[in-house]
Amino acid sequence: MSAAVTVAALCERFGFASNADAGLAISGVQTLARASVTDLSFLANPQYRQAAKASSAGLIIATEADASWLDRPCLISRNPYAGFARVAALFEPRADVLPGIHPSAVIDTRASVDPSASIGPLVTIGARSVIAAGAQIGPGCVIGEDCVVGADTTLVARVTLVKRVRLGARVLIHPGAVLGADGFGLAFDQGAWLKVPQLGGVLIGDDCEIGANTTIDRGALDDTILEADVRLDNQIQIGHNVQIGAHTAIAGCTAIAGSAKIGRYCLIAGGAGVVGHIEICDKVTVAAMSLVTHSIKTPGEYASGTPLQLKQDWRKNAVRFKELDTLARRIRKLPGD
Repeated sequence: MSAAVTVAALCERFGFASNADAGLAISGVQTLARASVTDLSFLANPQYRQAAKASSAGLIIATEADASWLDRPCLISRNPYAGFARVAALFEPRADVLPGIHPSAVIDTRASVDPSASIGPLVTIGARSVIAAGAQIGPGCVIGEDCVVGADTTLVARVTLVKRVRLGARVLIHPGAVLGADGFGLAFDQGAWLKVPQLGGVLIGDDCEIGANTTIDRGALDDTILEADVRLDNQIQIGHNVQIGAHTAIAGCTAIAGSAKIGRYCLIAGGAGVVGHIEICDKVTVAAMSLVTHSIKTPGEYASGTPLQLKQDWRKNAVRFKELDTLARRIRKLPGD
Protein backbone atom coordinates (compact mmCIF):
# COMPACT_ATOMS: atom_id res chain seq x y z
CA MET A 1 0.00 0.00 0.00
CA SER A 2 1.49 3.34 -1.03
CA ALA A 3 -1.42 5.77 -0.57
CA ALA A 4 -1.76 7.80 2.60
CA VAL A 5 -4.05 6.46 5.30
CA THR A 6 -5.97 8.50 7.85
CA VAL A 7 -6.15 8.18 11.61
CA ALA A 8 -9.85 7.37 11.29
CA ALA A 9 -9.10 4.49 8.93
CA LEU A 10 -6.39 3.10 11.20
CA CYS A 11 -8.63 3.27 14.26
CA GLU A 12 -11.46 1.54 12.43
CA ARG A 13 -9.23 -1.18 11.00
CA PHE A 14 -7.08 -1.97 14.05
CA GLY A 15 -9.18 -0.80 17.00
CA PHE A 16 -6.88 2.00 18.17
CA ALA A 17 -8.04 4.86 20.32
CA SER A 18 -6.54 8.21 19.38
CA ASN A 19 -6.04 11.77 20.54
CA ALA A 20 -5.24 12.90 16.99
CA ASP A 21 -7.40 14.58 14.37
CA ALA A 22 -9.36 11.88 12.53
CA GLY A 23 -8.38 13.33 9.18
CA LEU A 24 -4.62 13.31 9.88
CA ALA A 25 -2.96 11.13 7.24
CA ILE A 26 0.35 9.25 7.16
CA SER A 27 2.09 7.90 4.09
CA GLY A 28 4.80 5.70 5.63
CA VAL A 29 6.40 4.27 8.76
CA GLN A 30 9.82 5.05 10.18
CA THR A 31 11.98 5.04 13.31
CA LEU A 32 11.58 7.85 15.81
CA ALA A 33 14.92 9.34 14.76
CA ARG A 34 14.23 9.32 11.01
CA ALA A 35 10.49 9.93 10.85
CA SER A 36 9.05 12.97 9.09
CA VAL A 37 5.70 14.68 9.60
CA THR A 38 4.10 12.26 7.12
CA ASP A 39 5.39 9.15 8.94
CA LEU A 40 4.10 6.99 11.77
CA SER A 41 6.46 5.66 14.45
CA PHE A 42 6.02 3.95 17.82
CA LEU A 43 7.13 4.10 21.46
CA ALA A 44 7.38 0.67 23.06
CA ASN A 45 10.45 1.05 25.29
CA PRO A 46 10.62 3.69 28.07
CA GLN A 47 14.27 4.29 27.17
CA TYR A 48 13.05 6.04 24.00
CA ARG A 49 10.61 8.45 25.63
CA GLN A 50 12.82 11.49 25.08
CA ALA A 51 13.45 10.40 21.48
CA ALA A 52 9.70 10.20 20.98
CA LYS A 53 9.27 13.66 22.47
CA ALA A 54 11.83 15.07 20.05
CA SER A 55 10.75 13.07 17.00
CA SER A 56 9.37 14.73 13.87
CA ALA A 57 6.90 11.86 13.37
CA GLY A 58 3.42 13.02 12.49
CA LEU A 59 1.85 10.20 14.50
CA ILE A 60 3.16 7.87 17.23
CA ILE A 61 1.70 4.63 18.57
CA ALA A 62 2.02 4.60 22.36
CA THR A 63 0.37 3.36 25.51
CA GLU A 64 -2.29 5.56 27.08
CA ALA A 65 0.15 6.73 29.76
CA ASP A 66 2.89 7.58 27.27
CA ALA A 67 0.44 9.29 24.93
CA SER A 68 -0.67 11.52 27.78
CA TRP A 69 2.93 12.35 28.66
CA LEU A 70 3.93 13.01 25.04
CA ASP A 71 1.00 15.40 24.51
CA ARG A 72 1.14 15.03 20.73
CA PRO A 73 -0.87 13.13 18.08
CA CYS A 74 -0.89 9.46 19.05
CA LEU A 75 -2.62 6.20 18.38
CA ILE A 76 -3.20 4.50 21.71
CA SER A 77 -2.47 0.79 22.08
CA ARG A 78 -1.82 -1.55 24.98
CA ASN A 79 0.96 -3.08 22.83
CA PRO A 80 2.52 -0.36 20.66
CA TYR A 81 5.03 -2.66 18.99
CA ALA A 82 2.31 -5.07 17.87
CA GLY A 83 0.24 -2.13 16.73
CA PHE A 84 3.17 -0.80 14.70
CA ALA A 85 3.64 -4.23 13.09
CA ARG A 86 0.04 -4.21 11.91
CA VAL A 87 0.24 -0.70 10.47
CA ALA A 88 3.66 -1.30 8.89
CA ALA A 89 2.22 -4.25 6.98
CA LEU A 90 0.03 -1.78 5.07
CA PHE A 91 3.15 -0.19 3.60
CA GLU A 92 5.13 -3.36 2.84
CA PRO A 93 5.77 -3.59 -0.93
CA ARG A 94 4.34 -6.80 -2.35
CA ALA A 95 4.91 -8.07 -5.84
CA ASP A 96 1.89 -9.19 -7.78
CA VAL A 97 1.75 -12.97 -7.87
CA LEU A 98 -0.03 -14.52 -10.82
CA PRO A 99 -1.33 -18.07 -10.71
CA GLY A 100 0.16 -20.56 -13.10
CA ILE A 101 3.18 -22.76 -13.74
CA HIS A 102 6.42 -21.40 -15.17
CA PRO A 103 7.52 -23.22 -18.35
CA SER A 104 10.81 -24.26 -16.74
CA ALA A 105 9.14 -26.03 -13.80
CA VAL A 106 9.24 -29.84 -13.75
CA ILE A 107 6.18 -31.43 -12.17
CA ASP A 108 5.60 -35.15 -11.82
CA THR A 109 2.43 -36.30 -13.52
CA ARG A 110 1.27 -37.84 -10.24
CA ALA A 111 1.49 -34.50 -8.39
CA SER A 112 -1.52 -32.22 -7.89
CA VAL A 113 -1.27 -28.43 -8.29
CA ASP A 114 -4.27 -26.20 -7.67
CA PRO A 115 -4.96 -23.84 -10.60
CA SER A 116 -4.72 -20.80 -8.30
CA ALA A 117 -1.21 -21.71 -7.11
CA SER A 118 1.89 -19.96 -8.47
CA ILE A 119 4.83 -22.19 -9.46
CA GLY A 120 8.01 -20.24 -10.23
CA PRO A 121 10.96 -20.94 -12.53
CA LEU A 122 13.11 -24.05 -12.10
CA VAL A 123 10.80 -25.58 -9.50
CA THR A 124 10.54 -29.36 -9.27
CA ILE A 125 7.62 -31.18 -7.67
CA GLY A 126 7.71 -34.89 -6.97
CA ALA A 127 5.20 -37.70 -7.15
CA ARG A 128 2.05 -37.58 -5.04
CA SER A 129 2.81 -34.09 -3.72
CA VAL A 130 -0.07 -31.62 -3.41
CA ILE A 131 0.08 -27.85 -3.83
CA ALA A 132 -3.05 -26.21 -2.43
CA ALA A 133 -4.98 -23.11 -3.49
CA GLY A 134 -3.10 -19.81 -3.40
CA ALA A 135 0.27 -21.37 -2.59
CA GLN A 136 3.37 -19.61 -3.95
CA ILE A 137 6.41 -21.70 -4.82
CA GLY A 138 9.34 -19.42 -5.59
CA PRO A 139 12.31 -19.89 -7.91
CA GLY A 140 14.45 -22.98 -7.54
CA CYS A 141 12.36 -24.75 -4.91
CA VAL A 142 12.50 -28.53 -4.74
CA ILE A 143 9.47 -30.42 -3.45
CA GLY A 144 10.05 -34.13 -3.14
CA GLU A 145 7.64 -37.01 -2.97
CA ASP A 146 4.53 -37.19 -0.77
CA CYS A 147 4.63 -33.55 0.35
CA VAL A 148 1.74 -31.16 0.98
CA VAL A 149 1.95 -27.37 0.67
CA GLY A 150 -1.09 -25.82 2.33
CA ALA A 151 -3.35 -23.02 1.17
CA ASP A 152 -1.73 -19.57 0.82
CA THR A 153 1.64 -20.91 1.94
CA THR A 154 4.76 -19.28 0.51
CA LEU A 155 8.13 -20.87 -0.23
CA VAL A 156 10.22 -17.80 -1.07
CA ALA A 157 13.09 -19.35 -3.07
CA ARG A 158 15.43 -22.36 -3.05
CA VAL A 159 13.43 -24.10 -0.33
CA THR A 160 13.76 -27.88 -0.24
CA LEU A 161 11.06 -30.22 1.04
CA VAL A 162 12.84 -33.56 0.82
CA LYS A 163 10.04 -36.03 1.43
CA ARG A 164 6.92 -36.52 3.55
CA VAL A 165 6.68 -32.86 4.57
CA ARG A 166 3.23 -31.45 5.24
CA LEU A 167 2.81 -27.69 5.55
CA GLY A 168 -0.33 -26.08 6.92
CA ALA A 169 -2.03 -22.92 5.69
CA ARG A 170 -0.27 -19.53 5.48
CA VAL A 171 3.17 -20.92 6.29
CA LEU A 172 6.12 -18.75 5.24
CA ILE A 173 9.49 -20.40 4.51
CA HIS A 174 12.53 -18.29 3.66
CA PRO A 175 15.31 -19.10 1.18
CA GLY A 176 17.62 -22.04 1.71
CA ALA A 177 15.54 -23.83 4.34
CA VAL A 178 15.57 -27.63 4.17
CA LEU A 179 12.73 -29.64 5.65
CA GLY A 180 12.47 -33.41 5.71
CA ALA A 181 16.12 -34.41 5.31
CA ASP A 182 17.27 -37.55 7.12
CA GLY A 183 17.44 -37.29 10.88
CA PHE A 184 20.80 -38.09 12.46
CA GLY A 185 19.93 -41.69 13.29
CA LEU A 186 22.93 -43.99 13.75
CA ALA A 187 23.58 -47.26 15.56
CA PHE A 188 27.15 -48.35 16.40
CA ASP A 189 27.89 -52.02 15.85
CA GLN A 190 31.10 -54.01 15.38
CA GLY A 191 33.28 -50.94 15.09
CA ALA A 192 31.22 -49.09 12.48
CA TRP A 193 28.16 -46.89 12.20
CA LEU A 194 24.90 -48.34 10.89
CA LYS A 195 22.40 -45.87 9.44
CA VAL A 196 18.90 -46.06 10.94
CA PRO A 197 16.23 -45.46 8.26
CA GLN A 198 14.22 -42.27 8.86
CA LEU A 199 10.69 -43.37 8.06
CA GLY A 200 8.70 -40.47 9.51
CA GLY A 201 7.97 -37.03 8.14
CA VAL A 202 7.67 -33.36 9.11
CA LEU A 203 4.38 -31.72 10.08
CA ILE A 204 4.20 -27.91 10.16
CA GLY A 205 1.08 -26.24 11.56
CA ASP A 206 -0.77 -23.21 10.24
CA ASP A 207 0.81 -19.73 10.31
CA CYS A 208 4.35 -20.89 11.05
CA GLU A 209 7.43 -19.04 9.78
CA ILE A 210 10.77 -20.73 9.11
CA GLY A 211 13.90 -18.65 8.59
CA ALA A 212 16.60 -18.79 5.95
CA ASN A 213 18.90 -21.84 5.96
CA THR A 214 17.04 -23.44 8.86
CA THR A 215 16.87 -27.23 8.78
CA ILE A 216 14.16 -29.51 10.17
CA ASP A 217 14.86 -33.25 10.02
CA ARG A 218 12.11 -35.76 9.42
CA GLY A 219 11.31 -38.25 12.14
CA ALA A 220 12.73 -41.71 12.53
CA LEU A 221 9.29 -43.30 12.95
CA ASP A 222 6.89 -40.59 14.14
CA ASP A 223 6.86 -37.10 12.64
CA THR A 224 8.84 -34.06 13.65
CA ILE A 225 6.11 -31.57 14.61
CA LEU A 226 5.74 -27.80 14.81
CA GLU A 227 2.32 -26.74 16.05
CA ALA A 228 0.53 -23.59 14.84
CA ASP A 229 2.21 -20.16 14.86
CA VAL A 230 5.73 -21.37 15.68
CA ARG A 231 8.33 -18.83 14.55
CA LEU A 232 11.87 -19.97 13.73
CA ASP A 233 14.71 -17.58 12.93
CA ASN A 234 17.57 -18.21 10.51
CA GLN A 235 20.09 -21.06 10.74
CA ILE A 236 18.31 -23.18 13.33
CA GLN A 237 18.74 -26.96 13.51
CA ILE A 238 15.72 -29.02 14.57
CA GLY A 239 16.52 -32.70 15.05
CA HIS A 240 14.33 -35.68 14.25
CA ASN A 241 11.15 -36.27 16.27
CA VAL A 242 11.37 -32.88 17.99
CA GLN A 243 8.00 -31.42 18.98
CA ILE A 244 7.51 -27.66 19.37
CA GLY A 245 4.31 -26.27 20.85
CA ALA A 246 2.15 -23.54 19.38
CA HIS A 247 3.22 -19.87 19.53
CA THR A 248 6.82 -20.65 20.49
CA ALA A 249 9.56 -18.44 18.98
CA ILE A 250 13.20 -19.50 18.59
CA ALA A 251 16.05 -17.15 17.62
CA GLY A 252 18.92 -17.84 15.23
CA CYS A 253 21.63 -20.49 15.53
CA THR A 254 19.77 -22.51 18.16
CA ALA A 255 20.15 -26.29 17.96
CA ILE A 256 17.57 -28.73 19.30
CA ALA A 257 18.56 -32.39 19.47
CA GLY A 258 16.33 -35.29 18.56
CA SER A 259 13.15 -36.16 20.46
CA ALA A 260 13.18 -33.01 22.61
CA LYS A 261 9.72 -31.64 23.40
CA ILE A 262 9.23 -27.90 23.79
CA GLY A 263 5.99 -26.47 25.11
CA ARG A 264 3.74 -23.65 23.98
CA TYR A 265 4.49 -19.93 24.31
CA CYS A 266 8.20 -20.54 24.89
CA LEU A 267 10.96 -18.11 23.90
CA ILE A 268 14.42 -19.47 23.13
CA ALA A 269 17.10 -16.88 22.46
CA GLY A 270 19.92 -17.08 19.93
CA GLY A 271 22.66 -19.68 20.05
CA ALA A 272 20.94 -21.82 22.69
CA GLY A 273 21.24 -25.59 22.74
CA VAL A 274 18.68 -28.18 23.86
CA VAL A 275 19.81 -31.76 24.37
CA GLY A 276 17.70 -34.65 23.16
CA HIS A 277 14.96 -36.60 24.92
CA ILE A 278 14.04 -33.87 27.42
CA GLU A 279 10.87 -31.82 27.89
CA ILE A 280 10.42 -28.08 28.36
CA CYS A 281 7.04 -27.04 29.71
CA ASP A 282 4.89 -24.16 28.46
CA LYS A 283 5.91 -20.50 28.94
CA VAL A 284 9.63 -20.99 29.43
CA THR A 285 12.20 -18.38 28.36
CA VAL A 286 15.76 -19.56 27.69
CA ALA A 287 18.50 -16.91 27.53
CA ALA A 288 20.98 -16.60 24.67
CA MET A 289 23.85 -19.12 24.48
CA SER A 290 22.31 -21.26 27.23
CA LEU A 291 22.56 -25.06 27.20
CA VAL A 292 19.47 -26.91 28.40
CA THR A 293 20.63 -30.30 29.68
CA HIS A 294 17.60 -31.44 31.67
CA SER A 295 13.82 -31.17 31.54
CA ILE A 296 12.19 -27.94 32.72
CA LYS A 297 8.89 -28.48 34.50
CA THR A 298 8.18 -24.98 35.86
CA PRO A 299 7.49 -21.90 33.71
CA GLY A 300 10.00 -19.07 34.08
CA GLU A 301 13.23 -17.59 32.78
CA TYR A 302 16.34 -19.77 32.62
CA ALA A 303 19.98 -19.08 31.71
CA SER A 304 23.37 -20.79 31.78
CA GLY A 305 26.95 -20.00 30.79
CA THR A 306 29.41 -17.39 32.01
CA PRO A 307 29.19 -13.67 31.19
CA LEU A 308 31.82 -11.90 29.11
CA GLN A 309 34.88 -10.75 31.06
CA LEU A 310 38.50 -9.81 30.49
CA LYS A 311 40.46 -12.73 29.04
CA GLN A 312 42.92 -12.90 31.92
CA ASP A 313 40.05 -13.00 34.43
CA TRP A 314 38.27 -15.70 32.44
CA ARG A 315 41.41 -17.88 32.35
CA LYS A 316 41.82 -17.59 36.13
CA ASN A 317 38.17 -18.45 36.71
CA ALA A 318 38.30 -21.35 34.26
CA VAL A 319 41.05 -22.91 36.37
CA ARG A 320 38.98 -22.40 39.52
CA PHE A 321 35.92 -24.01 37.93
CA LYS A 322 37.87 -27.26 37.77
CA GLU A 323 38.50 -27.02 41.52
CA LEU A 324 34.87 -26.47 42.55
CA ASP A 325 34.11 -30.15 43.21
CA THR A 326 37.18 -30.57 45.39
CA LEU A 327 36.35 -27.36 47.23
CA ALA A 328 32.75 -28.45 47.82
CA ARG A 329 33.91 -31.79 49.23
CA ARG A 330 36.26 -30.01 51.63
CA ILE A 331 33.49 -27.67 52.80
CA ARG A 332 31.16 -30.61 53.53
CA LYS A 333 33.87 -32.08 55.79
CA LEU A 334 34.17 -28.92 57.89
CA PRO A 335 32.72 -29.18 61.40
CA GLY A 336 29.36 -27.55 61.89
CA ASP A 337 28.81 -24.34 63.78
